[in-house]
Amino acid sequence: LLLSCSSAQQPGSCPAPCECSEAAKTVKCVSRNLTAVPPNLPSYVRNLFISGSRLGRLPPGAFPARRLPDLRSLNLSGNHLRAVEAGALAALPALRQLDLSANPLVSLSPQAFGEEGSPLEELALRGALRDHGVLLSVVTMLQSGALRNLSRLDLADNGLLLLPSGLLASLLALRRLDLGGSSLVGLQNVSFQGPGQLQSLNLSEGSLGVLRNGSSAPLHRLPALRRLGLARNTWVCDCTVEDLVAWLKESDQGEGKEALSCAYPDKMLGKTLLKINSSDLNCSEPVDLPSQLQTSYVFLGIVLALIGAIFLLVLYLNRKGIKKWMHNIRDACRDHMEGYHYRYEINADPRLTNLSSNSDV
Repeated sequence: LLLSCSSAQQPGSCPAPCECSEAAKTVKCVSRNLTAVPPNLPSYVRNLFISGSRLGRLPPGAFPARRLPDLRSLNLSGNHLRAVEAGALAALPALRQLDLSANPLVSLSPQAFGEEGSPLEELALRGALRDHGVLLSVVTMLQSGALRNLSRLDLADNGLLLLPSGLLASLLALRRLDLGGSSLVGLQNVSFQGPGQLQSLNLSEGSLGVLRNGSSAPLHRLPALRRLGLARNTWVCDCTVEDLVAWLKESDQGEGKEALSCAYPDKMLGKTLLKINSSDLNCSEPVDLPSQLQTSYVFLGIVLALIGAIFLLVLYLNRKGIKKWMHNIRDACRDHMEGYHYRYEINADPRLTNLSSNSDV
C-alpha cells in the first residue's frame, strides 16, 4: 500500500482526476471541474484533453518545463478560460495542435508561446474571440511570426464582421481557413493577402447574402483554392449575383454548391443557384452608369437653357421700366458726386478757410 501511494505521487503517474492510456499515449481530464492544469502529468503523453473544467486562466509555466517533451495535441476547449498569459505554452516543444474553442477569452498574450514562437500547425479558436481586445491580440501574435508554421486556422462562430488587416499576412503555410458562422456580409472587407497556398476556405452558415458582381475578386487571387464552403447563407437572387452564378457553374471549387438556394425575393425563394438563368434575374439590359450620367448632364443643360431664356424674356418685356430705373440711378449718382465735388472746391480754396461752416456761401 505504501509503495502504491508513493508511485501515485511520482511524476509520470496518472493524475487522480484523469484517465490515462500509456499504450495510446493519451490523457483525458474531461469534466473534472479542475481549476489548474494537473502538475504530475505522465511524460509519455502525446494527446492531452483538459476540457469541461473551470481553469479560468493559464499562468506562465502552466505546463511543467521539459516534462512533456512529446505532447503534440492539446485540447483546452470549454474550460471558461479568460486569460492565456505570456509563457503559458512556452514549454511544449513538440506541440502541433491546440484547441482553445468555446472559451470566453478576454486576454491572449502574443507571447503565450514564448519569445521564440511555436512549431504549432493547427489552431482552433472557434467561438473564443467574441471580445474585440483578444482579437487584436491574436492579430499581433500572428503578425509577429510566432506561428509561422500554421497550416490550419479555425476562426468560426466568432461573429466576425471583417478580417483585421494583416491577420493572414505572415501565414505563408496556411492551407485551411474556417470562417463559418461569421457575420461577413460580403468580401469587400476581407483580405486574403499572404496565404497563397490556401486550399480550403469555409464561409458557410454566415450572413453572406450577396457576393456582388466583381466582389469575388479576392477568391480569384487564391490559385491553390480547391474547396469553398458557401452553404446555409441567405442568398439574395437579383442582378448582383450574376457573376457568382456564372462562377458556380464553371468552377468545381464550390463545395455543396448544388444545395445553394435563393432566400429572396419571394419569386425566387427556394430556387437553386445553379438553375438560375439571366432571364430570371432581369439582367438583359445592363445598367450603363456613364450613359446615365451623360443623359443627366444633357437634361441639366436643357433646364438651365430654359431658365436663361425665361430670364431674357422677362428683361425684354420690362425693358422700358428697366431703362427708366437705370436713368434714375444714374442721375442720383451724378447729383451725389457733384455734391462731393462742390465741397472739395470749397475746402481747397484758401480764401474760404476762415469762413464759418454755417456760412451761406
